[in-house]
Amino acid sequence: MKKIFIASALVVASLLPGAASAQTGNVSSADKRPELSVAVADVPPTLEPAQELSNQGVRITYSMFDTLIRRDFLSSPNGDGSKLVPSLAESWKRIDDRTLEVKLRPNVKFHNGETMTADDVVFTFSPERLTGKDAPLKQGRAYFGVLEKVEATDPLTVRFTTKTADPILEQRLASWAAWIVNKKDWTEHANGKFPKFPVGTGPFKLAEYKPDESVRLVAFDDYFDGRPTAASVTFRVVPEQATRIAGLVSGEFDIATNIAPDQIQQIDSYPDIEARSVVLANAHVLVYNTENPAIKDKRIRQAMNLAIDRKLLVEALWNGQAVIPKSHQFPEFGALYDEKRTGLVYDPEKARQLLKEAGYKGEEIRYSTRANYYLNALPAAQAMMEMWKAAGINGKLDIVESTDNIPSDVRMVRTWSNSIRYPDPAGGLWNLWGPFGGVQQNKDWLPVAFNKLGEELDRTADTAKRREIFQKMLDIWEDEAPGTILYQPLETYGVRTSVKWQPYNFYYMDLRPYNLTFEAKRS
Repeated sequence: MKKIFIASALVVASLLPGAASAQTGNVSSADKRPELSVAVADVPPTLEPAQELSNQGVRITYSMFDTLIRRDFLSSPNGDGSKLVPSLAESWKRIDDRTLEVKLRPNVKFHNGETMTADDVVFTFSPERLTGKDAPLKQGRAYFGVLEKVEATDPLTVRFTTKTADPILEQRLASWAAWIVNKKDWTEHANGKFPKFPVGTGPFKLAEYKPDESVRLVAFDDYFDGRPTAASVTFRVVPEQATRIAGLVSGEFDIATNIAPDQIQQIDSYPDIEARSVVLANAHVLVYNTENPAIKDKRIRQAMNLAIDRKLLVEALWNGQAVIPKSHQFPEFGALYDEKRTGLVYDPEKARQLLKEAGYKGEEIRYSTRANYYLNALPAAQAMMEMWKAAGINGKLDIVESTDNIPSDVRMVRTWSNSIRYPDPAGGLWNLWGPFGGVQQNKDWLPVAFNKLGEELDRTADTAKRREIFQKMLDIWEDEAPGTILYQPLETYGVRTSVKWQPYNFYYMDLRPYNLTFEAKRS
């Protein structure tokens, strides 16, 4: 392996405000910058950055929107650095343990030509959009429910006040759901809900969106952090991996995503393309509907977890390069991480014993997955059906177009993934499995004790106390078994060697000038 780094066309321009020249996104014939082409398995249904937090969504929106504070992934050579640096904020300082003051960068332009002010930042985090009980972006409270108020003290200064001391507020502002939108554009296009294609400040702006086909972005040359190095970037939907690789080899694509480990050697055999891989700060997981009668007894769910041979899945599907974490915790959590925790256990004999104790009579347990939701979703599901069968579980695999629309009386098991939003349990277990995350919003799991501990975690600043609270939350999560982690996957991209770009340990594709350059063509 070479060096591992870490339904017809809808033309969006007609939906956006402002002058046509600012929104049509046409690349000038005089523009000599390359036009980047990226083959992806799917594109999201919306580009609202706090609504579309999927792996398909953040891959695109990360280069369209900016946060106030930026996590510098390149502060580590493997693309997994965690240093915080200025972005839309020039600086920030703590006023007290509940108050953070942020000074904004002046003269930052949105894609519609508006100049960013403190009012845009206040609106981005407002109850109206993100944190209120009736806010249209339901996941917002999982990330910023800690906020008591956000206020502008002058056109370029914003103060964030949290309900209690929050030691990770800076991390929150550098992470998921914190991308800044333009207030005027957002409110004009919300239509009582939220706009599908809001305006950001990033290096690329939306030119064209074709459902299930492609998303085309063009360079935003007024970008505050430097002129983009590509004239445009097109994310083209290519569901089949073999076709993505073939397009990469032929020169049709510059980057191909979601490459399986067993294809790395083939890609590296060509002189002008290479594989670039990183283990993600993301876990492939299963979610169980604990209210469904077939799996309501937690012993059945515990048995399902014990019957999964994760080491075999890693060897067979990931060439041994995926990582099995020790429960829903990760080393990035620092002092809150328990290295000695047993975590995810394979014990089919104990699984059979639990099934017997629960009085399981072979009732069918349906497992729903999208074939292209993430790499190896389908072969992993097929393998787990056999593992469950060996333990005496009658599993039935359903391939569906969406796992979001399965009726509650039918929903039993579904695929999901958990990205570690920031290096703390509040950015992993709590915001994903807590009351504002998708699991509890769908009423798949409604844990009283877990939620009380999570609320305590949010209002506790002492590290030792937070560790104790978090480990109790893990105890509940493992015992009640509302789901399970499979592994942290290896994400591999096929990339033309002339494209100087490094992947990160998130699904973000950072196409800013500091992370995207092109080798000059040889004459």
